[in-house]
Amino acid sequence: MKKFLLHPMTITVGVIVVLSSLPFVMPSQDMAKWSDKELRETAISLNMLPVPKTYKEMLKVVDNPENPLTREKIALGKKLFFDTKLSRDKSINCATCHILEDGGDDNIPTAIGFSGRANPHHLNSPTVLNSALAKYEFWDGRAKDVEEQAGGPVQAPFEMNMTPKEVEDRLNKDSDLKDEFKKVFNKDRVVFGDVQKAIGAYERTLLTRGAYDEFLDGDDSAMSTSAKRGLTLFITKGCKGCHAGMSVGGQIIVKFPLRRYLEDYLGAILNPKLSIKDNPYPFENLGQYYGRDEKQFFREPILRNITKTKPYFHNGAVKDIKEVVRIMSKYQLGDEFNKKQIDDVVEFLKTLEGKIVEYR
Repeated sequence: MKKFLLHPMTITVGVIVVLSSLPFVMPSQDMAKWSDKELRETAISLNMLPVPKTYKEMLKVVDNPENPLTREKIALGKKLFFDTKLSRDKSINCATCHILEDGGDDNIPTAIGFSGRANPHHLNSPTVLNSALAKYEFWDGRAKDVEEQAGGPVQAPFEMNMTPKEVEDRLNKDSDLKDEFKKVFNKDRVVFGDVQKAIGAYERTLLTRGAYDEFLDGDDSAMSTSAKRGLTLFITKGCKGCHAGMSVGGQIIVKFPLRRYLEDYLGAILNPKLSIKDNPYPFENLGQYYGRDEKQFFREPILRNITKTKPYFHNGAVKDIKEVVRIMSKYQLGDEFNKKQIDDVVEFLKTLEGKIVEYR
């Protein structure tokens, strides 16, 4: 009996049983109960700030010293954002994959570009809305700002499939566009770097405001009781640790998933197709994409308008926002939310839906 109790397998199983039972034997902490004023002040203190209402305030938040915003540059960037000349067969533009009226993405699992080509890694399009508030762009965070990001899709063979020289040659043949570029950049020829700067300037103005911003501005009725509970959970459970800032995301590169569980490994043993090595995510590994340096590090998504940008995760494998919250609470926080908590967090996320501010 003593040998059995000291057997490594017995000890391992015992440890697992004890750890698994901790949530049931340890007293659970009650959720913080803040007044509306306290909740608002807490969110603001954590830099989860409201999006500015005016052009002047917007400039303080998103202007780029390396690409100073002007109204003329923004207008030129808007024109280019919707111009199909930037794609090889002139069939698509930036707005094809970034539908501004519907969350700023394309609402399909994988981006489709030039000649119907799909992203080879089954990556979907992140939202362009509020992306200027992020510190990193693309799923692996390889671009530092929207200006740098703007050059990527234009050149990708499975997106717009153009070279910088081809873009320059095509735009320099358009006398009207060439004149606009000269007025903005004071150059006799259009150069690709200025195309990126103009598009980036426009994208910097694509900020949205919604019920959450109204709540932060002092309107207690802008958010429901459930949404306020969701915001409280979001703060106290640790979601805000990654999804931070005015954009509520896009500020850090983080490993995903951070945790795996016994059932994940048991499932892999019972079904070799679910190998943790081959399928490291808690959903189908469509596209075999592993993030930065292939080490499962991703730029965590911007959560503004997240309820309008399904399907979710880098490969669009999950369609239900409630399932996303469950997965993230379990595999990132190590504290799987119950149904009521999930419902409350989703109600909070709905308050992050917003309309593009018209900075006149």
